[in-house]
Amino acid sequence: MNFSKIIGQNNIKNHLIQTVKQGRISHAQLFLGNEGYGSLPLALAYAKYIMCLNKTDTDSCGECSSCRKIAKYQHPDLHFVFPVITPKNKDKAVSDTYITEWRQFLLSTPYGTYNNWLNGLDAGNSQAIIRVDEGKEILRKLNMKSFESDYKIMILWFPEKMNAETANKLLKLIEEPPEKTLFFLVAQNSQYIISTILSRTQLVKITRITEDDLFIGLQEKHQLTEDKARQISRLSEGDYAIAEEYIESSIDMQQNFEQFVQMMRLSYSGKMIDLIKWVDEISKIGREKQKAFLTYSLRMIRENLIINQKQKAMVRMSDNEEGFAEKFARFIHPVNAPHLNSEIDKAILHITRNANAKVVFLDLCIRLNRILKMQ
Repeated sequence: MNFSKIIGQNNIKNHLIQTVKQGRISHAQLFLGNEGYGSLPLALAYAKYIMCLNKTDTDSCGECSSCRKIAKYQHPDLHFVFPVITPKNKDKAVSDTYITEWRQFLLSTPYGTYNNWLNGLDAGNSQAIIRVDEGKEILRKLNMKSFESDYKIMILWFPEKMNAETANKLLKLIEEPPEKTLFFLVAQNSQYIISTILSRTQLVKITRITEDDLFIGLQEKHQLTEDKARQISRLSEGDYAIAEEYIESSIDMQQNFEQFVQMMRLSYSGKMIDLIKWVDEISKIGREKQKAFLTYSLRMIRENLIINQKQKAMVRMSDNEEGFAEKFARFIHPVNAPHLNSEIDKAILHITRNANAKVVFLDLCIRLNRILKMQ
């Protein structure tokens, strides 16, 4: 991944390049932002630029031996840690267990999401995490001397998924790193990273891609008409991963919309028999998809509130979503919107903590019934 291949984010690119030119590369950096904003591609491009043997003022050369190896994610001094599941025929698993799948994931979907990764692993209801065995592997790898580069670089994707013991092992390494060792943590939500790690990393805040940059990027990477590219860039809120879902007419996106419509209609009507049937269905789709659906629901609440407040120019919705919102938006207003958001946030938290999905969704819908009827 070269900087030139990353959509927008020119200020961050320039900042990262300057740290190399000026010899002030922080040994532990946190790339924090939504997956579709480009956090992982930026960390990959930064690592490539640092290791490049013939770097230019603006990018890696792409031709030296180091660039060629990193292009395949096979450089011996570039290490990866990422969430994994334990295969059925094994007692444990670390990142290297899935390194072939990981390389293919990076090559095919550099803006890929955690859910994309899980789908590629065929994880089902399993949640991929970074286990304590990974901590031992990190120690082993980084205590070795570098093979070819001046630096050893470890890119840790989704540190939010580390268990406490692994996080503490990483903390010790960050506090006393081996010589010429760099840590790039790529995260989406800093709330799930222990504070002692956060305090020892330099923050690289990745903000949403501008609508114009996303529009240009979509036209370059996909065969879209100008109108289609502009519509999708407007809908996607600066998130390229969401833009790709719109482009592919993702089944998940359509399912989320249909599930949201059902949840709101059934919650408002309070018909318990139909509601219980819906809860049974949603409880079978797996926790990660349940969380994705609830996150989608938060966006729909926000967009409907914007329509209710007569700010249609700010709306970021598809034609189907807007069609539903024409009738539904009147039920979402400043009085009940905060309560709706709060209850959905709680449901996400409970699903994350492995609560019984049927209980979580039934309780949520009962609470929505009362909140939707607030005046």
